[in-house]
Amino acid sequence: MEAYTAGAKFDCLLFDMDDTLYPLSLGINLACRKNIEDYMLNKLQIEETLVPKMCLDLYREYGTTMAGLKVLGYDLDYDDFHACVHGALPYEKLKPDPILRQLLLSLPQRKIIFTNSDKAHAATVLKKLGLEDCFEGIICFETLNPSSPEEHVEEESDNTDGGSSSPGSDSSASHHHKRILCKPSLESMEAVIEIAKLDANKTVFFDDSPRNIAAGKAAGFHTVIVGSSAAVAGADVALESIHNIKEALPELWDAGEHVRAVDLRSAAVEATVLA
Repeated sequence: MEAYTAGAKFDCLLFDMDDTLYPLSLGINLACRKNIEDYMLNKLQIEETLVPKMCLDLYREYGTTMAGLKVLGYDLDYDDFHACVHGALPYEKLKPDPILRQLLLSLPQRKIIFTNSDKAHAATVLKKLGLEDCFEGIICFETLNPSSPEEHVEEESDNTDGGSSSPGSDSSASHHHKRILCKPSLESMEAVIEIAKLDANKTVFFDDSPRNIAAGKAAGFHTVIVGSSAAVAGADVALESIHNIKEALPELWDAGEHVRAVDLRSAAVEATVLA
């Protein structure tokens, strides 16, 4: 907590979405993994006995199972994958959260969503939680992985974390060989800093994943692990629930006079995907 009480000023709050803005206990995560396994089995024809371990191993190694499947050379249609994985989620478990809404709207800083999911899923989750107008923008799968091969060429060439020696990531006639950019890679953190024009030292990053927190810390963010009462490597603060934000970080509200005033009339504008 020293970094916070030393008078550090923050002008941007970067929030992960799934299992951060709502609790892991709702089971959305498990339903999502089940849908990914079904996709691997039915669409990619992967041997059933291999699917569960492969799904988890790829997630652990590449940030998302989808990113790992891409590196292995599977030809995925991203939109189809996202439709299959998120299309049948139990979204009805997500209820409006007026307490979190009030907390977010009362914070003077810029607020941005940073998720590995696609924009359709992000929009649905925020709407179900009643938070769709609480964020300035959404950085999601499509933001980090634009469909045009000409875009984000720099990030592609910077992605040197073992991709070149992986099977299936070599030559291809289109952009399909490009590695998927996603958390927890440092490249994804750097891309967010560039896209949203952030000052990492003045940004607080909230996420439920210890490895994302470690990457966020490496990128220079102040980090808050959500859903855990114990700090993890790289976390400055641990929050058992996102609802505890005011108790743990009261100075975010004190920063009001140092941050541009929030125009509440514009708060009604839905968050747009930052591109």
